[in-house]
Amino acid sequence: MGIAIVGVGMGSRELLTQQAAQALENCQLLLGSQRLLEAFPEMGRIRELAVTPQQVAQAVHRHADLERICVLVSGDVGFFSLTKSLLQMPEFQDARVLCGISSLQYFCARLGIGWEDIEVLSLHGRKGDLLGTVRRSSKLFLLAGGENTPQSICGQLAAAGMGALSVAVGEELGSSRERITCGTAAELAERPFAQLAVLLVENPNPRRPVVPSLPDSAFLRGEVPMTKEEVRAVSLAKLRLEWGQTVWDVGAGTGSVSVEAARLTGGEVCAVEQDPQALELLRAQRERFCLSRMRVVAGSAPEALEGLPVPDAVLIGGSSGRLEGIFTAIRRANPQARVVLNAISLETLAQATACFSQILGVEPEVVQISVSKARLAGSHHLMLGQNPVYILSGGGKDG
Repeated sequence: MGIAIVGVGMGSRELLTQQAAQALENCQLLLGSQRLLEAFPEMGRIRELAVTPQQVAQAVHRHADLERICVLVSGDVGFFSLTKSLLQMPEFQDARVLCGISSLQYFCARLGIGWEDIEVLSLHGRKGDLLGTVRRSSKLFLLAGGENTPQSICGQLAAAGMGALSVAVGEELGSSRERITCGTAAELAERPFAQLAVLLVENPNPRRPVVPSLPDSAFLRGEVPMTKEEVRAVSLAKLRLEWGQTVWDVGAGTGSVSVEAARLTGGEVCAVEQDPQALELLRAQRERFCLSRMRVVAGSAPEALEGLPVPDAVLIGGSSGRLEGIFTAIRRANPQARVVLNAISLETLAQATACFSQILGVEPEVVQISVSKARLAGSHHLMLGQNPVYILSGGGKDG
């Protein structure tokens, strides 16, 4: 039996590679979605609808006597296609994989631009950090789908204050109904588009911080305690965050650490807090900084930590005297998590040191930070000191 997984580009004969066209012309069994089967009506002696990897595998087993089987995948085999899932199944270990033209290549060619510097995000049946990715990308290619239509995507951008960004929408590319529309996100949020569509969003002023960079004045403030700028910077440095990691911020307060961590990693950040006023501030900070990957978790730790995504790093800013339970929950979720704790009192310092060694099995590094800032008093500047803070850290790769 010979199986070929064939990338068919935009779904027309004209956009097939010669290798793909030859495989389709000679195949005995043709498998694919309804749209792709209809795009090649003359191909395949036997034609069957198969959308999921399981359906494709079942069809292959039903026709085990056939020698030439082709599986149609849209665009290119290596670009958000069925191919990756198929190749993990034993039936397709020896399958030929024939490349096609991706929607990214085709759309950029139609727009007359290069695509070597373009970020890619698929929202077709997936969740993604739309606002965060747009904010940090000069060019972003988006695959729309389902409830994430071009109209709703542009609407989200406009609602987040990014309505002036330039957007190009490509509908039903490669077909006789192809249409490309350009405008601002705010303009296109008012127009209907076809379900089968892609977008290119251009941001002339992308922001991608590589270090904690927000001043205290950037955050909404209330009566809730906040980790100050200098302590926040050292605490985040001690977390040793990497791109895409999941972070817990336990006792998040105003959310200054959660916001910085979400901006730095692009991963999911769980801001855990029990105080109602702090929870209101956290939700407001999330909207203010357009952080869809920042989750506000209402409740008291350690109970509120149950069921959260497995953390790569945890910052403990407040514990309400329940450090042992919090450390136990961290160990249960991920014994290799990197943990950083901020303490002001000597009692908390002693208890936290014991938790690191007895529960996590690591000896923490302890740093004390004393910050003074100049304040104008008449014609003179006086240095006013903040409370000294102990920063304990351990675990992760060190552990």
